[in-house]
Amino acid sequence: MTSDDASRFETDWLTLPDLVEVLGEPLGRVRRMLDEFQLVGSKRDGVLKVPSVFIVDGHPLPSLRGTVFALHDAGFSDDEAIDWLLTPEESIGMPPIEALLAGRKSEVRRVARTVL
Repeated sequence: MTSDDASRFETDWLTLPDLVEVLGEPLGRVRRMLDEFQLVGSKRDGVLKVPSVFIVDGHPLPSLRGTVFALHDAGFSDDEAIDWLLTPEESIGMPPIEALLAGRKSEVRRVARTVL
């Protein structure tokens, strides 16, 4: 484990069946959420998984979608976007996902547009 891994935001990872259960939505709807970037996932251990912190009160975090678009516009892949969201960002003073959960989406998106 590198020091970067140790400092990352701790989160569980949810598989598609987990997401169906947590979101209370059929698999097709969960896949559509991923296609529309309401959620973003990555292959971990050969299986598509989504960080559980991206779900709040049984729904995708509302500010996630626009933030993922900003990261894609900056040239990030889905994997890189997830890693950036979970890793402490010096200019924000915390992992970007923590700032999103605190309602600081404008600040997070502004920083997202300037990275890479």
